[in-house]
Amino acid sequence: MKFRDLTILIGVIGIVLMFVIPLPTWLLDILLVINIAVAALILLVGMNTQEPLQFSIFPSLLLVTTLFRLALNVSSTRLILAQADAGRVIETFGLFVAQGNLAVGFVVFLILVVVNFIVITKGMERVAEVGARFTLDAMPGKQMSIDADLNAGLINEQQAKERRQKIEREADFYGAMDGASKFVKGDAIASIITMLVNVIGGLIIGVAMKGMSFGDAAETYFILTIGDGLVSQIPALLISTAAGMIVTRSASEENMSADIMNQLFAYPKLMYIVAGTLAVLGFTPIGVLVTWPLAGALTYAGYRMNKSLQLKVVEEEQQVEEEQIDEVRSPESVVSLLTVDPIEFEFGYGLIPLADAQQGGDLLDRIIMIRRQLALELGIMVPVIRIRDNIQLKPNEYVIKIKGNTIARGELLLNHYLAMSPGYDDESIVGIETMEPAFGLPALWVDEAMKEKAELAGYTVVDPPSVVATHLTEMIKKHAHELLGRQETKALVDHLKNSYPALVDELIPNLLSIGDVQKVLIRLLKEKISIRDLVTIFETLADYAIYTKDPDILTEYVRQALARQITQQYAPEDNTLRVITIGPVLEKRIAEAVQQTEQGTYLALDPMTTQQVYQRLTEQVQRIVEAGNQPIILASPNIRMYVRQIVDRTMPDVPVLSYNELEPSVEIQSVGVVNL
Repeated sequence: MKFRDLTILIGVIGIVLMFVIPLPTWLLDILLVINIAVAALILLVGMNTQEPLQFSIFPSLLLVTTLFRLALNVSSTRLILAQADAGRVIETFGLFVAQGNLAVGFVVFLILVVVNFIVITKGMERVAEVGARFTLDAMPGKQMSIDADLNAGLINEQQAKERRQKIEREADFYGAMDGASKFVKGDAIASIITMLVNVIGGLIIGVAMKGMSFGDAAETYFILTIGDGLVSQIPALLISTAAGMIVTRSASEENMSADIMNQLFAYPKLMYIVAGTLAVLGFTPIGVLVTWPLAGALTYAGYRMNKSLQLKVVEEEQQVEEEQIDEVRSPESVVSLLTVDPIEFEFGYGLIPLADAQQGGDLLDRIIMIRRQLALELGIMVPVIRIRDNIQLKPNEYVIKIKGNTIARGELLLNHYLAMSPGYDDESIVGIETMEPAFGLPALWVDEAMKEKAELAGYTVVDPPSVVATHLTEMIKKHAHELLGRQETKALVDHLKNSYPALVDELIPNLLSIGDVQKVLIRLLKEKISIRDLVTIFETLADYAIYTKDPDILTEYVRQALARQITQQYAPEDNTLRVITIGPVLEKRIAEAVQQTEQGTYLALDPMTTQQVYQRLTEQVQRIVEAGNQPIILASPNIRMYVRQIVDRTMPDVPVLSYNELEPSVEIQSVGVVNL
């Protein structure tokens, strides 16, 4: 056992023995001074801790110091009653406070007891009780937060373990403080009882046993009682104050002194208001001699603090600039340039009012709504869209980028409106000819005066922010499959696991990996099929992943399971679906051209046949478009994905469906046949 540990053990045992063994006055004086020093040290440590756990031994220390103080009370009471002498320390405190007036000394002692017992001890007890209750109630939420950060990769296992331990220690600390506060309360009550015993017992012993007159006995024992009470209550008050500071202390990066200076005096202008209030009070009977010097001192303090704050702001700006320069010069600065934003929206300086809220721009709010809309329509979490101005673009030009590559661009006229023709042109509508960027329709930029006239003529008129929002929405829909990586797939899986843990555990990783699930979801999004119904998708994958791991075949099974969703997406209100069908000759040729390999299946049509298929498809699709209908290709289930591969090269926006992906109640009407 170390000497330090042995010293603590001997000290605790000695405290217990003090209740039984009489102490000489000189030793009592030394122990009383030690008690005051320890109490002052505890107070100072409590003020300099940044969070309660830095002084986690405080509840146990509170018990030991309370026991020590009670042992001193018993020892001093024994000396007072037996010898009418309790040493120099107690006598000095009694004479100094009383100043020849026992009533004044007695009242001061009572005030200290009341302040310690009613104000500080009761308040600390209540705060400790509430702190313990709220800490315990918050433990499940904090544990869930740690698990979420761990699953998201924000922290590692070691950091998660340390955070959990900290939460447990906080709960133990506040629970211990709740119990330890009862010791302080009991100590205050014991001090009052000890005072009554010293006074009453001293008078009886002094008059009856020592032959003292009542006046001499009252003066002697009152002074000793007051001194004994003050010597006990001052350390008790210090420790109670330290306990109150500990339980009311919030976690901070600074100690209490620094927090007081930084937070209480953080607003120099308020010092001027307080100074003005004191200056006005000088015109009352209080007098200017008392208030005006203080007002002047506060004014000067506010001026100095204001100058210090301004200097601090300048220093922080210089420090930031130096850090930026150092970062650029450092060899590691290139690493930050490797990060590619998933989605970027860049615009010329002429379009800055679109994104500037002070100029009435609502682009940021529209982007929030776009992300919500796409979450509902496609079932994906669209990443944050980076918005920035680019002086290299034309003033009214904007570009949309996916992973650093430009996928679309357009131009806007902020003081105009985009008017799209209803199908026939009205020569009276005059404007700047352009193309609607999202769908490529011919349109006109019209001014405010022509807007109402265009609306009356049947034109669809939209403002520039709506044009941008529509264009951005359509581009994200078109390239949604490029935004779904393994990390995003993992987030979707984790979200589903919260509600359907058995389903996710069965599929991942026993049957499929995250990458396999990602491939299926990408194929669905590429054909604009929403993946919001993840439950049905995962149920289907769990059923068929036992037989095959081919993502193309698994996707076909999932599409068939989503038949109701696909039907509602493409079937009009009259429940009739007008489609272009694949002729039997072409269907047979495609089925015969399918090749099986270890990596999966692929279509191996000869170039001449492929060119003929392209030509026939283009003719049929063009005819349907000219008639004002949406072209839809319908194929048998066994060749649908191969027809999709053919169509995807030239007409990626044309949907290809199979008979098994449609509800039986849908009436299918063939408006064209593709054959060889």
